[in-house]
Amino acid sequence: MTPLVSVEGLAVRPRSVVQIDGAEVGLARADGGNRLAALAPARPPRLAGLEGQATEAAGRWLLVGPASDHNLGILRGLLPWLVPETLALRPSFGFGDRLGLATPGHIRALRAVDGSLAPIFAQQSIREMERTGRDPARVLADAAWGAFAEGWRDGFGADADHLKTTADVDACLAAGYTFFTFDPGAYVDPAGDALGADALAVALASLPWTELEDTQAAMQARYRKLSLDLGDRALRVGEDDAARAAVKYGRAVAHVARLHRHLRARDRRVEVEVSVDETDTPTTPAQHVYIATELRRLGVDWVSMAPRFVGRFEKGVDYLGDPAAFEADAALHAAIARRLGPYKLSLHSGSDKLSVYAALARQAGSLLHVKTAGTSYLEALRTIAPIDPALFREIYALARERYEHDRASYHVSARRDRTPEPAAVPDADLAGLLDSFDARQVLHVTFGSALARYGGRLIAVLRAHPEAYEATLERHFVRHLIPLLPATREARR
Repeated sequence: MTPLVSVEGLAVRPRSVVQIDGAEVGLARADGGNRLAALAPARPPRLAGLEGQATEAAGRWLLVGPASDHNLGILRGLLPWLVPETLALRPSFGFGDRLGLATPGHIRALRAVDGSLAPIFAQQSIREMERTGRDPARVLADAAWGAFAEGWRDGFGADADHLKTTADVDACLAAGYTFFTFDPGAYVDPAGDALGADALAVALASLPWTELEDTQAAMQARYRKLSLDLGDRALRVGEDDAARAAVKYGRAVAHVARLHRHLRARDRRVEVEVSVDETDTPTTPAQHVYIATELRRLGVDWVSMAPRFVGRFEKGVDYLGDPAAFEADAALHAAIARRLGPYKLSLHSGSDKLSVYAALARQAGSLLHVKTAGTSYLEALRTIAPIDPALFREIYALARERYEHDRASYHVSARRDRTPEPAAVPDADLAGLLDSFDARQVLHVTFGSALARYGGRLIAVLRAHPEAYEATLERHFVRHLIPLLPATREARR
């Protein structure tokens, strides 16, 4: 009996094939995108709703149809592992995918290291969705099809990343996300770190105490003599520290509480992450204590928190700063997360921060989450450089043209004048631009402009060469995952 993978004219991905009521169902590669295929002696009743063209192959029923939302909905009802799940306190890793094609490569990397990091395959901020022309449902569907393509049955999460409004929450909730990252960065006031005594008193009095369900006097009394036992040390949070933390983060705490109440009124099963990483100044240990304490007081529950660590976490490049200082800072934040939680310590802008992953794993242990995004897009560019150097060169030229405009919403330090002119780079050296600090960052932050102009051509090349892209991603993410494996070993104990 001819198996599905041997049907002539179908390039079925072997790992995708699954048995459903005596039928073999899998995903076939096609130039215009994937196709769903099913083969059985007769059409099974539970597959009756699938869209597609039914024919006969060697006396058996064969259906070839689109990788559509309709067909995915039927598969999700039959294959629960295509539905995202909550991850609780398992060590986890977020794989951002701006093109909707990277999940198979991400899975290959996970399998290559044989680790137990819980993956988040659907992860994209609203800002990134706007720039890529996608929506929450599309991001999640692309991840699910990628999991199906690689036969991934170990579960995955879906991160509605960097949400700022209740409308964003509702859109991602309707799409089926399981992990909601609240970003109150617009409400963080870094001036609290440096205000003089008189200005600090004025700023403190002006906080939205009603929204915080608190008074200034009560807050100051809570922290006046607070000393937190962190095991190997005690962390003292005095009245001045608390006042500065409240001025810096009080409005952010109130905003997170608003988003949380809105979410919990609609769904109590999904998970929450609190992120204050996209700010100019680090989150001190005392400020971490303030944020966690006040959120708990307001009834907020969360599974991970992303403070702003010391050093710089710029897009697409390694950590900028002293790795020893990062580890000392991470040790304190991890101790606070264990003491006031437990909850996971989350590292955002985690793409390519290879020099600090091991330190994070040493200090956070199994209570860690790492979030990456644009690095998979950059590896897509690395993939196409030798295949279609003309397209890569056009994307690079546009990136240099758009960099000064597109960098406005990012903390980056690359300089256009330190990147070579496109015509000066031989075809054989184009991929090497992705190993240069300035060129890599210029290419990273201009992804929206590049996809708006060249997205169709880029995706067509990647679809025509899926093995090349998946192999490139596997090599790249193995380097990310290996330093984090001690966390997975601790989680197994």
